[in-house]
Amino acid sequence: MNLYPYLSLNGRAEEALNFYCQALDGEIAMLMRYSEAPKEVEGMGDADPNWIMHARLVFGGNVLMISDTSRPLASSQQVTLSINLEGDVAAAEKAFAALSAGGTVTVPLNKTFWGALFGCFNDKFGIGWMINCQL
Repeated sequence: MNLYPYLSLNGRAEEALNFYCQALDGEIAMLMRYSEAPKEVEGMGDADPNWIMHARLVFGGNVLMISDTSRPLASSQQVTLSINLEGDVAAAEKAFAALSAGGTVTVPLNKTFWGALFGCFNDKFGIGWMINCQL
C-alpha cells in the first residue's frame, strides 16, 4: 500500500509540476490534459482544455500527483508535505532552497534539539512543507 499526495490547483498545475520537477530532481511519469479526455465523458466541468487533468511526478521512491480543477478551493493548513532525509545535509539544504523559492519561510532550516536539520515553509503555491534531515 502506498500513500501519494495529490495537489489540486486552479490553473497553476503545469507551473507547479515543472517547479516541483526541477526542485526535487524528479521525472514527469504521466501527464494528461483535459483536451485528451473522451468527448462523451461528462462532468469535466468548465476546465480549460489545456489544463492538466492528471499528472504524476516521480522523485526518488516518491510520487506526487497534481491536477487543475475549476472547483473553488479553500486555502488549508490541514495538510503539510514532509521530506525526510537521513544525514544528507546537502540534499536537505538544496530541497529547502529550491522549494521555498518565492514562498514564505516560517521556520528557517536549522539544527534542532532532536538531532536534525529542520525547517518549514509555504511554497509559492501555498502548499506547506517541512524538511527534516536526521543528523
